[in-house]
Amino acid sequence: MASHVVQGRRVETPVEVRDASVCLAAYLVRADAARAVLAYSRMDVTEVLPGKALCSLVFVRYHDSDLGSYNEFGVTFLVRPADAGPPPRRGPLAGLRDLRGSGSGAFVHWLPVDQTFTLEAGRTIWGFPKELAEVDLRLGSPYKRCLLRRDGRMVVDLLLRPGIPSAPAPLLGEALPVPDAYAHLDGVTRRIPWTVRARGIRWRPGGALIRLGNHPIAKELSELGLPRRALMTATAEHVSMAFEEPGRA
Repeated sequence: MASHVVQGRRVETPVEVRDASVCLAAYLVRADAARAVLAYSRMDVTEVLPGKALCSLVFVRYHDSDLGSYNEFGVTFLVRPADAGPPPRRGPLAGLRDLRGSGSGAFVHWLPVDQTFTLEAGRTIWGFPKELAEVDLRLGSPYKRCLLRRDGRMVVDLLLRPGIPSAPAPLLGEALPVPDAYAHLDGVTRRIPWTVRARGIRWRPGGALIRLGNHPIAKELSELGLPRRALMTATAEHVSMAFEEPGRA
């Protein structure tokens, strides 16, 4: 266990999220465009299909956590960590092997939040690229929606239509298999081990409507090929997480 002082408050790792609502849309994007986006990090994307990388847009409402209650949006990519070894032999489904074990990582490219405490904690403890933004989440209806604005400009309007319940539904006490998270800030790439437990999971193929604004991040998403049909969407009503102390990647 390690401790950090953020805005005069002591924060100890692992940092616990006791309850959150999570919504995700995953997209197949051009691998060459994704590599250009992530060139600053020196991490390579996983080609889950030949020439295709996986980019996920995630929005989360943290109801109860060690960092308080806040809203968050994330742009992440599936990547190959440096210690994952050579990529699998080329083939139509070869990259899918990286979706399990040490062959994959979830690289957090951009992580806007709407509260300053979690912003400072995320940047100083783990090196997450958190920025302050307007993260307007509308989760009270069957459709889940996020309207994201930064510097007074629209970035993205993302609407998800939840799918069917997962079967069997995981219990809150069962950890889901998730790859380590990675982030790059101030010239340093860090690996962040974390665990996730969830219930109330729904998923479906497709299921997302996306509209991009005129912010530079929206332009970056458009260069990846968005808007397009989502590969899949997933929502989870009650999620708990624990974020461990980071290490150098």
